[in-house]
Amino acid sequence: MSETNEVIGIEPTTIALTGKAAERIRALMQEKQLDNHALRVFISGGGCSGYQYGMAFEGQPREDDIKVSYDDIQVVIDPMSYGHLAGCRIDYVEDLMGGGFHIENPNAVSTCGCGHSFKTEGEPAAADSHGGGSCGCH
Repeated sequence: MSETNEVIGIEPTTIALTGKAAERIRALMQEKQLDNHALRVFISGGGCSGYQYGMAFEGQPREDDIKVSYDDIQVVIDPMSYGHLAGCRIDYVEDLMGGGFHIENPNAVSTCGCGHSFKTEGEPAAADSHGGGSCGCH
């Protein structure tokens, strides 16, 4: 399978995966022997901008989860998170500092320096615990 940034998901109201992200998800699932698991994408309160992204493998999705299929990859999102993540694009990037998943979120009006935390329209930003405007997500 070739490495690509081409988006797999096509609906603008759902979560899209790039080819690189899908390849990395498949590799992780194989390494961890997680057959029949889904990728859960979610947000939680915290981080320096208000919300932070999270991803985990899910063996038993909940009944109210939004479910999206990308070939052999199942993605599940809880309804509250979906409201903040609809239209997102998940990519996997590698650089000299290592690799990791990157989420491009059209709903975010601001993000922190590391890109793991964000704020949406009408949501107050979290107070900066360092007092200097630096990113405290790490």
